[in-house]
Amino acid sequence: MPANPIEIRMARLEGAYEQVSQRLMHIDSRFDGLDRKIDALDAKIDQRFMWTVGVVVTTCLTTIASIYLHH
Repeated sequence: MPANPIEIRMARLEGAYEQVSQRLMHIDSRFDGLDRKIDALDAKIDQRFMWTVGVVVTTCLTTIASIYLHH
């Protein structure tokens, strides 16, 4: 007995919804990976910034100390 046209259409819609769901999950997982990469880069930038600040402060303090101790 042939299937009802409405049942055929419903089956197609269910298949399409399943495909959309799978694609959205794939996109979501890619965004999660991108978010992890950005977090790692942010941590690396923070670390290098702190090193740069430390070097600048040390250089300034050394310059000031050499000026005061020279006289």
